[in-house]
Amino acid sequence: MIGMASAMPDSPTPSAPFGAPAAAHDMRRPFVVVTGLSGAGRITALHALDDMGYVAVDNIPLPLLGDLMRSTAGSPGEMAAPLAFGVDTRTYGFDPHELVRHVQRLRARSDIRARLLFLECETETLQRRYTESRRPHPLAPDRPVTDGIIEERRQIGWMRDSADVVIDTSALSPHEFKQVLGGHFALGRTNGTRLSVMSFSYRRGLPREADLVFDVRFLKNPHYEATLKPLTGRAPAVAAYVASDPGYRPFLDGLKGLVGPLLPRFDAEGKSYLTIAIGCTGGRHRSVAVAEELADWLRSAGRSVTLSHRDAEAAGGVVGAGAERTT
Repeated sequence: MIGMASAMPDSPTPSAPFGAPAAAHDMRRPFVVVTGLSGAGRITALHALDDMGYVAVDNIPLPLLGDLMRSTAGSPGEMAAPLAFGVDTRTYGFDPHELVRHVQRLRARSDIRARLLFLECETETLQRRYTESRRPHPLAPDRPVTDGIIEERRQIGWMRDSADVVIDTSALSPHEFKQVLGGHFALGRTNGTRLSVMSFSYRRGLPREADLVFDVRFLKNPHYEATLKPLTGRAPAVAAYVASDPGYRPFLDGLKGLVGPLLPRFDAEGKSYLTIAIGCTGGRHRSVAVAEELADWLRSAGRSVTLSHRDAEAAGGVVGAGAERTT
């Protein structure tokens, strides 16, 4: 995650939006190994991948993985079915070191695009989920849930450093979780890195899924204007008020000048999903207005953009609160 107080005000304004790369089609077989902490959302992830078109299989012993891949390969000349494979400490014969070695061998193959997804979650959130489900932790069936969580982190926490994608599900709703998964693992042709632009409130914490974070609390705040306070940054009057700050346009120009050149580099590296988060104090006015303009600019360049306002609804905004759009 990269945090910035502002983009450079003296950055040159892009003369024209950068273009998205031509649509590309990867002929390798998609293969996703889903693992991580128990209770972090492995089953939800597999269901989401199944909805995307993967053959999703859970809890198969690792030695049987080869048989599974062969049995789902299809007829000669056909494109093999995308495969998602769920495994964690409950899986019979689970060995995290062997699992990582196996994924590394698959990555080296030219016919498979193998990726390891590691699901993370805060201990407090995991405790709450286990309490609500009334199920014991698999590593501590007769002891407190916390003991199992600690032991599991000890056994597999290091795997996140070997993962291609790490998702912390602590603050994600099921819909938001599926949206993030779709950004990383959706099938079919792509026009470069998929983008998520989101606004948020610093009072409610940084978005854990954010890759780039920008702080717009330096802009003048519509919260203190009685007629604007109940609205959100999607309201034209609020957007105009925020844009009237002398620092607004230099900041936006600098932000575009920073983000624009980065995206082709992310495309070249094969990065599938990028989240850009814009924050202000309440997550209702300034961050929403800036996120809206940034998303519109990215779309004008032909980028696939999801726009969401994480905390506008919680803050009580009445115009476009919690709005979400994808193009």
